[in-house]
Amino acid sequence: MTTDHLPDTSAPAAPRGRPRDATRDRALMDATLAELQRHGYSGLTTAAVARRAGVSTATLYRRWRSKQDLVVGAAQAWAENLGPDHDTGSLESDLGALLHDKADALQGPSGRLLRAVLGEAAHNQALADVLFDAFVLPLQSRVLALLERAAHRGQIPPVEDPLVVAELVIGPMVSHTFLVPPTEGEGPSPGHDIAERLLPYLLRAVGHRPT
Repeated sequence: MTTDHLPDTSAPAAPRGRPRDATRDRALMDATLAELQRHGYSGLTTAAVARRAGVSTATLYRRWRSKQDLVVGAAQAWAENLGPDHDTGSLESDLGALLHDKADALQGPSGRLLRAVLGEAAHNQALADVLFDAFVLPLQSRVLALLERAAHRGQIPPVEDPLVVAELVIGPMVSHTFLVPPTEGEGPSPGHDIAERLLPYLLRAVGHRPT
């Protein structure tokens, strides 16, 4: 996944002085992700991030006030990018594309960050909130849209609780990619493997009938 715009999650910039250097922001976000992968949230230090990014700790703290702010900023910078939601005219194709887009996201920078901070989010509300906004809401929105289209086409009955369908996408994709060891014969992309296997079950769950 690429992120062309890094959000400003730090204190408001001072009205005077040189403008912020976007390349330093990028270097700091890259360094934060690398340190999270290497040491996890508890082992991450702002000094190590600054050193890896090739900047001073003073430069880091001008952008993010604390370690928590830095990691929250990284979560927003690497927010899941599921790509555009194209209407293919078919629920099976729409849902299949979503599952494969989710697999790509989990295998990219956003997935690596998610793996590194999920444990901390269990008792850090600020981080949990940004993960929900950055990773859960985009997927929920896309699931709701494709289910509404399918119901409008008459391919499925209206879904009473579409958010449950979103949970049925998130849960298996994350658990299989992060927790389930590879099985013999499984390809190099576990996320795409489970996407193919999950699709027919999801279609049946929402009442899809092949035409």
